[in-house]
Amino acid sequence: MQQEAIPLIDMQNAESVSPWLPSITAFGLINFALAQDIALPLYYSHIHLTSISAFQKFTDLLYDADQRWDSIRRIPYSAPGRWVQVLDLSDMSVGLWADAFQFDTLLTKLFPVVPFLSTFLLNATTTFSRRAIDSLCYRDGTQNLRSLKGIKLSSTPPSDVDIDPFLEVLRCCRYLEEFTAVGSGIEAIQLSNSSGLTAVTKVPEHFKPLVLPHLRQLALVSMHTSPVMFALLHSPLPSLAHLTITPYDDISISTSLVPAFIQTHGSKLTSLHLYAHKSWPTILFPSPTTLLHTCPKLYHLSLENPLPQLSICSIYPRHPLRILSIPRPNSDFLAVLEALLPKLSSLSIVRARDVRWLRSGMTSRAQEAGVQGEMRDWSRRLGRRGIQVLDADWKSVVE
Repeated sequence: MQQEAIPLIDMQNAESVSPWLPSITAFGLINFALAQDIALPLYYSHIHLTSISAFQKFTDLLYDADQRWDSIRRIPYSAPGRWVQVLDLSDMSVGLWADAFQFDTLLTKLFPVVPFLSTFLLNATTTFSRRAIDSLCYRDGTQNLRSLKGIKLSSTPPSDVDIDPFLEVLRCCRYLEEFTAVGSGIEAIQLSNSSGLTAVTKVPEHFKPLVLPHLRQLALVSMHTSPVMFALLHSPLPSLAHLTITPYDDISISTSLVPAFIQTHGSKLTSLHLYAHKSWPTILFPSPTTLLHTCPKLYHLSLENPLPQLSICSIYPRHPLRILSIPRPNSDFLAVLEALLPKLSSLSIVRARDVRWLRSGMTSRAQEAGVQGEMRDWSRRLGRRGIQVLDADWKSVVE
């Protein structure tokens, strides 16, 4: 007779959190018990939640287990909380005020029971409260956090650089390697009202630079200024190699810190991605034309519209750039690129990240029309120099 399946964990608390481990029969229970110490830590190591209800049940599960953990155990931290290394909440959108309050309460409750959390991903629609920040900073295991992504910050001028409570997170988590922050962008009305303002460039006497010696990947999206951006601008980031930033020039937006940020940290970068979040109405701002001079070690450069008139000084040595990404090809920028090619001897790939090649079987007229024709023209002209033209899927043209 087939034995009744025995659940591994309390399904009443866990069934909505994630597809948990499958049930087993009583005959396999002994064999499973031998492997349980290995299986469960691996299972709990990466948690991905998409709803408030699932997050509630998961937090209650970990918190209740921590409350039952006694002081005579060999390991001071409770299970399964100590097994959680990656917590991915990037697909959890919080819209209603009541949901936002509940979400913030759960974060405050959860952080102390996950001491070995190394990667934390948030949805950029959610914000950190002061109590959630304190819960994250003042707990055991703060030094274990390596990656923090999806943090929503306000793009306000730093009248007082220490006024943003989130700076405390960056001061506590000194071993961060990856950090992604999303600003509030800039509206047309803000653009018209910023003409009389100037960027804050003077560093206050009481300011203490951030200590982030291991930060290698940084993304500041839809952010032209903020206290956090100001602090990062005026802090040494010796390991920074990959920067993603939204271009805001300091002529159109006088308070923009973006040009100064690239100028300050560009000498260390091997990868620079200029990225503007697609929204309506779309407001795009020019990028610096001196990127190749400011960032002499770039391996990969990704540009945003409007494409800049890049230039390199005639006495400047050859640039190591290998990959150049643009949104869509156009004849004006092709002329700029061809003029730079004598200095870009390592360039091997030009990618149009918003375009895909037409599938095989389409007529020759369709393949030569519009942006497809422009792509093929780029492929022919750059191909003579050994440079591949790839589409959004990193595929070359199929003849």
